[in-house]
Amino acid sequence: MKHTLPVLALAAVFAAPAQALTTGDIAFVAYNADEDGLAFVTFVDIAPNTSVFFRDDEWNGSAFNTGESATVWNSGASVIGAGTVVRFAAYDVASRSASHGTLSPVISTNFGLAANNETVYAYLGADVNTPTTFLAAIANAPFSASTGLIDNTGLVAGSHTAIVLYTSADYGEYTGARSGLASLDAYKPLVGDTAANWWMDTVNGSYADRVPNTTAFTITPVPEPETYALMLAGLGLVGWMA
Repeated sequence: MKHTLPVLALAAVFAAPAQALTTGDIAFVAYNADEDGLAFVTFVDIAPNTSVFFRDDEWNGSAFNTGESATVWNSGASVIGAGTVVRFAAYDVASRSASHGTLSPVISTNFGLAANNETVYAYLGADVNTPTTFLAAIANAPFSASTGLIDNTGLVAGSHTAIVLYTSADYGEYTGARSGLASLDAYKPLVGDTAANWWMDTVNGSYADRVPNTTAFTITPVPEPETYALMLAGLGLVGWMA
């Protein structure tokens, strides 16, 4: 007979720590130019005190231009679990806030998110001007010299790594599934499919008071073969007893 409980207990004690973020580990799930708000989901655990830059200056393939803004988000003292949705509210004012962790200004030349030709990048870096790993991006126009490029970022336009909203959409939000799939990775193509799984404004309505969906993404584990075997054995035993 296998003794699984001690093994499970040891696994819980020696669980692998959260790893450093890499490209595609997070994805934007909401953009609000009226409120100047953003939201993203993490597909992995985020380690305590992880810092991520969010910037809406254009990237030209080798460097950022200047004239807009950047903030740094710190995840806080605790692990942020995979599947969590983090929302940034009132991105352009002193009362800006994050649903998890803290959000602080780094470059404040021109805060605010535009309703057209805007791109926001999320990245790791030694400092705000030295990106080392691009994590995700979102744009409300095709990536270009005027909105910002994704050259040399590792991001892929039209995927979960680089969301492309309708041109001049001042509001966009992921409306697809957040539960029922067997892994968090399985949600990535859904998040990247803006045509099927996003709602976007096309008439420039007012969304300053709209709060995006921050429901966490969850998984439904697929039972192991041993589980099916035990279930069948149990049914057989019940049948024999009957």
